[in-house]
Amino acid sequence: MPVALVGLVLIPAIAGSLRLVELAGGPLLLPANPRMTASPAPVVAHITSAIAYAVLGALQLSASLRRRHPVWHRAAGRVVLVLGMAVALSALWMTLFYARQPGTGELAFLFRLAFGSGMAASITLGFAAIRRGDVARHQAWMTRAYALALGAGTQTFSLGVGHAAFGTGALTTDLSLGVGWAVNLAVAEYVIRRRHNGRTPRVTSKVGTS
Repeated sequence: MPVALVGLVLIPAIAGSLRLVELAGGPLLLPANPRMTASPAPVVAHITSAIAYAVLGALQLSASLRRRHPVWHRAAGRVVLVLGMAVALSALWMTLFYARQPGTGELAFLFRLAFGSGMAASITLGFAAIRRGDVARHQAWMTRAYALALGAGTQTFSLGVGHAAFGTGALTTDLSLGVGWAVNLAVAEYVIRRRHNGRTPRVTSKVGTS
């Protein structure tokens, strides 16, 4: 599972890395984005934290790794929590204070606000749950947070399908972005319910993330 999850974000991770090269003074390898070059700090924070969160978060979701290396899981969980909040809050900052992305409309703006806030809330609720020793709810909320963070990976496909089928208008783009997040949340809920119908996880720690 970790390999599949990391593979899902490979394309946006590569694009983000190329953007970082550009912002560091390197060659222009992607279409110019004046919004980011005018205020690079938020996007640098977002890209770096998102790539690290995608990799570490995938490992945290591996049940076998949690069982074999519980100490590592707890230590990495603290890092994942900070990275996840950095991803969510930087995304919200860019949504609110960057100029709107060309080719998108009000619906995309609302989606970004809703799902960015949802990710931050999920991480907060997941942390609160593990502090209470409620492993099942902790795992559920952290799974939802990770699913929302991987929206960019799924959107690579939903945008491609949406544009091929319905054109490249703003409404199509907005809805395709929403579909990416919705698909990830649906898969997350399936995983959560399947886990719940299996067995109730044993409390192993008061602090950490899954």
